[in-house]
Amino acid sequence: MDQDLVVRVQNGDQRAFEALVVTDHRRLYRAAYGILRDLQLAEDATQQALLDIWRDARRLHDPAKYEGWAYRLLVRVCYAEAKRRPKWGSSDDLAPADEPTAADAYLGVADRDQLERGFQRLSMDHRVVLTLRFLLGMTPEQVAEVLDLPRSTVYSRLQAAVKAMRAALEADGRSVAHALERQEALR
Repeated sequence: MDQDLVVRVQNGDQRAFEALVVTDHRRLYRAAYGILRDLQLAEDATQQALLDIWRDARRLHDPAKYEGWAYRLLVRVCYAEAKRRPKWGSSDDLAPADEPTAADAYLGVADRDQLERGFQRLSMDHRVVLTLRFLLGMTPEQVAEVLDLPRSTVYSRLQAAVKAMRAALEADGRSVAHALERQEALR
C-alpha cells in the first residue's frame, strides 16, 4: 500500500480516499465474502469497513500498518454483520468462479458445493482464521496482528478450524453417500 496515499487520507483528502477505495475494495470484499459466505452481507461489510477507514484514519499511528489495520476493521464489521444475519436462513449465493472445463465441470461444481456447505457449518472464529490464512495468504503472525490475538491462539484456532472443516466434509460425504444408497435401494 502506498503510505503517502494513507497519509493523505489521514489528512482528510477525499480524492486520496477515492483512490484508496478503488485499490482496496476488491481485496476487502474478497475477505468479507470469505468470512460471511453471503454476497450481500459481504458488500455491506465492505462498505461499512471503508466508511470506518475514512472515519478512523487519523487513529492509525503508523501508515505502514494500514493493511492489517484495515483488515482488523473489516473483521469487526463482519462479526457485527453475522450477528445481524437472520437465524432462519442464509444466502446460498456462491461467489463468481472461473468457468470449469468440460472434463471437470461436474466434479468441480460438486467439490465447490461441498466445500461451501462445510464452510457454512464453521463458527465465525474458524471462518475468519481460515479466510485470512488460506484465502488471503497471510502468515499466522499476520493473522495474529490483524485479529489482535496471541500467535498461539491463532495456531490453535487454525488447528481447530481445519479439524472442524474435515469433520463437516466427512459428515457431508456420508450424508451424500447415504442418500445415493437409499436412492439405489428404491429402484
